[in-house]
Amino acid sequence: MAARAAAFPTAPSLPLLLYFFVCFSVFGVVLVLVGANQTDMARDLDLDLSRTGLLASALALGIGIGVVGAGPLYDRLPRRPLFALAMLLAGTALVSVGPGMGFTRWLLQLIVTGIGIGAYDTLINATVVERFGARAGRPMTLVHAGAAVGAIAGPFGVDALAASGAWTDSYRWVGAAHFLLAVAALGMHFAAPAPRLVADERRAAAARVGRAVLPYAAVAFAYVGIEGALIVFAEPYAHSLGLDPSRGGRAISAAWLGLLIGRLGVLALRELDARLLAAVGLAAGAVLLAAVGTGQVAIEGMFFALGLPLGCVYPVMISLAGQRLPERPGVVAGIVAGAGALGGFVVPWLTGALGDGFGAGPALASLTLWSLLISGAAAAAGRLR
Repeated sequence: MAARAAAFPTAPSLPLLLYFFVCFSVFGVVLVLVGANQTDMARDLDLDLSRTGLLASALALGIGIGVVGAGPLYDRLPRRPLFALAMLLAGTALVSVGPGMGFTRWLLQLIVTGIGIGAYDTLINATVVERFGARAGRPMTLVHAGAAVGAIAGPFGVDALAASGAWTDSYRWVGAAHFLLAVAALGMHFAAPAPRLVADERRAAAARVGRAVLPYAAVAFAYVGIEGALIVFAEPYAHSLGLDPSRGGRAISAAWLGLLIGRLGVLALRELDARLLAAVGLAAGAVLLAAVGTGQVAIEGMFFALGLPLGCVYPVMISLAGQRLPERPGVVAGIVAGAGALGGFVVPWLTGALGDGFGAGPALASLTLWSLLISGAAAAAGRLR
C-alpha cells in the first residue's frame, strides 16, 4: 500500500498538476474545434473531405513544430516564461480568426495555434516526467484526463455559441482562456533546468534515444493520427449514414468520454507498461472493423467503444519514453510528441483522400492499420526493455 500511495502526487505538487489539468482541458477543446465546426466551415470555405483533412493536418503540423522545438528549450531555459509565451502565442492566433478568412489564412492560423499548444504540451509532459520519474505514469494520466474533459465539452460549447452568434466565436473564447492561463503560469513554481551534458554524455543519450525511444514515437504517430481522423471525420461519417451532422458532434464527445474513462480506469492497474499499449491497439482495431463493417448507425456508441481502449495510450507512452532518458525529459517529450504530431498531419490527410475516393466508411475502417501499428510498436518497445 505504501508503494501504491507513493505513486500519486504529493501535496506540494497538486497546485501545479491542477494547473496542468486545466491547460490540457483547454488543449482538448482546441483539438475538437475543427471537427465540431466542420459543417459550418465546409459551407463557408467550400471544403471537401481532403481540404477538411488539411485543416486538421495544419493544426497537427503546428503542434509538431511546437512540441519538438519546446523540448530543447525546456532543458536549457527558465520554464515559467516558456509556459507564458506558449499560451500567449496560441491565444493570439485563436482570438484573431474571423468568418471572412479564406482557406489559406485558416491554414496559417491553425499552424500558429498548433505551435503554441504543442509547446505547452511538451512543457507539461517534461515537467511531470522530471518531477515524478519512474512514478510518472499515474500523474501523467491524471493531467492528460483534462484533454478528454475539454474535448467532451468542446462540441457542446461550439453548438451553444453557434446558436447565439458566429461559429468563429468558439475559437475566440478558447483564445481568451489561453490568455488567462498565461497569467496563471507566472504564479507557478517550476524547477530550474538541469546542467548541460558534456559531449560524451550527449552521444550516449542520443544512442539511447534511437534504441529505446523511437518505438514509442511510432506509437505516438499512429495514436494521434487516429485521434485526429476520428475528430475531423465524425460529421462526414454521420452524413454518409444518413444521420444528422449533429450526431457527429455527439460522437466526438462520446469518443472523448471513452478516452477519459479509459485513462482513469488504468489507474487501478498495478503495471502501466508496453504490454498494455500492445493490447489496447489490438482492441481498438477490432472495434473499428466490427463497427464500420456492420454499418453501425449508433455512432456515439461506436466512438465511445473506440475511446475506451485508446484512452491510456498517450499518457502511458509519454511516461514510459521519458523514463528511458530521465536526464533530458524535454528532448524525449519533444521527439515522441513530435512523432505524434506528424501522425496527426499525415493520417487525417490520407483518411480524407480515401474518403473522397471510396466514402467515409472505408476511410474510417483504414484506421485499423494504424491501431495495429500501435500494437506492433509497443510490443517492440517491450522487447527492447
